[in-house]
Amino acid sequence: MPEAKGMWEGLMDFSFRVYATPKMLRFLYALHLLVGLIAGVAWVVTAFQQAPVQGLLALLAALFGYFVWFLYCRVVIELLAAVFRMADAIAP
Repeated sequence: MPEAKGMWEGLMDFSFRVYATPKMLRFLYALHLLVGLIAGVAWVVTAFQQAPVQGLLALLAALFGYFVWFLYCRVVIELLAAVFRMADAIAP
């Protein structure tokens, strides 16, 4: 299966002869990191509105949680990329 020339061409290929996902991996990675950052900031802001000590604890927890989220997203995206590379290598 050849790789798509562009992301949009891959998305519009209804015969599924080209991969669209490898072109979208950077976007998916950035999107997931952004969503994690927004969730962490929202949680910290909500905690600071309730009490300063609770906000500081939420800030520390959010920093640790975002680091874990960062690692998790990176591993999943690399796993996806490896699967697509294997599929390209196996295909005749």
